[in-house]
Amino acid sequence: MATICILGPSNSGKSTLADAIARKRGLEPVHLDLLHHLPNTDWEARPKGEFIALHDAAIAGERWVMDGNYSICIPQRFRRASGLILLDISTPASLLRYFRRSWFEKNRRGALEGGRDSVKWDMIHHIAVTTPKNRRRYQAMFEELDLPKLQLSSVRAIKQCFRDWDLAM
Repeated sequence: MATICILGPSNSGKSTLADAIARKRGLEPVHLDLLHHLPNTDWEARPKGEFIALHDAAIAGERWVMDGNYSICIPQRFRRASGLILLDISTPASLLRYFRRSWFEKNRRGALEGGRDSVKWDMIHHIAVTTPKNRRRYQAMFEELDLPKLQLSSVRAIKQCFRDWDLAM
């Protein structure tokens, strides 16, 4: 069984890393943002019960790499995980990546089908205010888990991981 969770702040590269690992190891990539949001909308959330059902169906598989946080489902995800990767890039780096993806990246990994990426004040607030609080919580979870795990604490470290593991972007 190969079931890998990738956690980290918004716009830290979770989806890109998940896709690269999935291609290299023959795993199913699961992007929680795509399960949480309705396709063909401007990032409108699904009903909570529907999201949890989609999440739980995805973790029932034997070979997946899942990116995203969504704390409501973390306990059952961690029970099924065989490994964990925590991306912990800085808030300024997350903001820069958010603006770049919103303005310039048209075919990015983890993009919502039929959706459109645009700069939103709610997302800027989430990255600048909420993420620092979540960072401490995810770090504590990371330290408590008894799983094979890896923490990558900068964009440079993530790029080095791609090189070390011979992952294609």
